Amino acid sequence: MVQAEGRTFPFDGPEKIMPDLLETFPFEYAEREAEVVITTDEWNCVCPFSGLPDFGTLTIRYVPGAVCLELKSLKYYLTSFRTVGLYQEHAANRLLEDLVRACRPRRMEVKLDYRLRGGINTVVTVHHP
Repeated sequence: MVQAEGRTFPFDGPEKIMPDLLETFPFEYAEREAEVVITTDEWNCVCPFSGLPDFGTLTIRYVPGAVCLELKSLKYYLTSFRTVGLYQEHAANRLLEDLVRACRPRRMEVKLDYRLRGGINTVVTVHHP
């Protein structure tokens, strides 16, 4: 819990993130260099410093190996971040780790572009491999 001006802003720890929600399906064209791009402007988690929500755009780019991420399960997984306190740099890395573990892509990029707060824009991009 974070105390701010007499108010309590509770948030959860990373143990509340649910990577087990991620599902995949076989990719019938694994021999091709097919890039999949998934974008949502509904990304959010909680700033562990202030307890306030962070919002932004998430872009996932990957070249599938044997399987692709199933999108409905991805939405459920992303929703599990909403009450979790994570620094932006850690959120991007956690996303990448969980997604790579779930679908074993040839390569993947996760980009979090956070909305302005206090005049500062933050973009965090991580890659596999």
